Amino acid sequence: MRLSQYFMPILRDDPKEAEIVSHKLMLRCGMIRQEAAGSYSWLPLGYRVLRKIEQIVREEQNRAGALEVLMPTIQPADLWRKSGRYDAYGKEMLRIKDRHDRDMLYGPTNEEMITDIFAQGVQSYKDLPRNLYHIQWKFRDEVRPRFGVMRGREFLMKDAYSFDLTREAGQHSYNKMFVSYLKTFARMGLKAVPMRAETGPIGGKDSHEFLILADTGESEVFLDRAFHDMDWSTFEIDYDNVEAVAKVVDEFTSKYAATSEMHDQADYETRVPADRRVTGRGIEVGHIFFFGTKYSEPLGAVVQGPDGKMVPVQSGSYGIGVSRLVGGIIEASHDAAGIIWPEPVAPFRVGLINLKVGDAETDAACEKLYAALEAKGVDVLYDDRDERAGAKFGTMDLIGLPWQVIIGPRGLKDGIAEVKNRRTGERENVALDQLLARFAK
Repeated sequence: MRLSQYFMPILRDDPKEAEIVSHKLMLRCGMIRQEAAGSYSWLPLGYRVLRKIEQIVREEQNRAGALEVLMPTIQPADLWRKSGRYDAYGKEMLRIKDRHDRDMLYGPTNEEMITDIFAQGVQSYKDLPRNLYHIQWKFRDEVRPRFGVMRGREFLMKDAYSFDLTREAGQHSYNKMFVSYLKTFARMGLKAVPMRAETGPIGGKDSHEFLILADTGESEVFLDRAFHDMDWSTFEIDYDNVEAVAKVVDEFTSKYAATSEMHDQADYETRVPADRRVTGRGIEVGHIFFFGTKYSEPLGAVVQGPDGKMVPVQSGSYGIGVSRLVGGIIEASHDAAGIIWPEPVAPFRVGLINLKVGDAETDAACEKLYAALEAKGVDVLYDDRDERAGAKFGTMDLIGLPWQVIIGPRGLKDGIAEVKNRRTGERENVALDQLLARFAK
């Protein structure tokens, strides 16, 4: 993409309404634009990041055996009355009426609807287990939306729902999502620490939330430094192997990690040596719940068991804040100059900077490299604007692309370009004929 043809309305100064780093930088970079309190339009740069995060989430859900569906945003109130949550949920639920005066709502979550879908489609234990998920916009009417996409009213969320015959089988489904989340966040370059959590308005028995450490996080966290020494790589695992999946979950949950709401100082001091105690703040990016028959019983989601008797299914739900992750990653990965994107979620991998637009030799070298990178499928943003070098460097640092390739007349005399690593700040000279091989891996 040529920057001269791109829509990226950059702001020179921090917006006054922005309180935290991610909100400031997303507005300054032209990633989003506020349309109403807690509601944003996603502009081209931000939308690219959002879609890359969404795709990673989708791929890992599929690998774990979940099946993608898509449910409507507007739901009938009757389903929520059956579960007892229509009145209990609170003012965060946007309640509306259609032209026939029927009570409807803009879905804040989908436990009721997916359970009803399942109840109408499955009658036998032979059709279990199943896990259905979708990636869809949600709405919660926050009393005080703030912090940009971190606490907005409208947000993109992945929510999955498992259905099993027994509590033991349901635990395995829960464990699979636990491991899937570890793999999902690791692919984004994140260490999202799983912490036991309250079930909140979802309800249920077991719950873990996944938090990334950031100074601006809304939750105070206490954890064992051993988490940082664990294998957070995208390890391979057989999701059908109950023991192997449970072993990974046990490895992570055996170490102390808790938010302030669940923290036990005496237990913390007993289990974690003083030199390994870490306190800080965390941002929730995922939350998983196992709630048994909380929804299946009132909504009639029953199946015929092996003995011929009808039994309610065991269920769980599993959420990832896709749009929230964009802000969370920025909170965890930035410096004074701007964003520092992990490569897997960066809007573009390479920023190509032409230091002297109008110079025939420089233009030709940039055009040749730009075309070659694009042909190899490398996401590249080519700054072909007739601007001073300082402005171009500032823009690239602000939007945080992982790599900058800088081409100008001085380097061309020696047949080289300068390559900058945005995360480390390291610079090196690379021969022009080696640049394509460098990035087209």
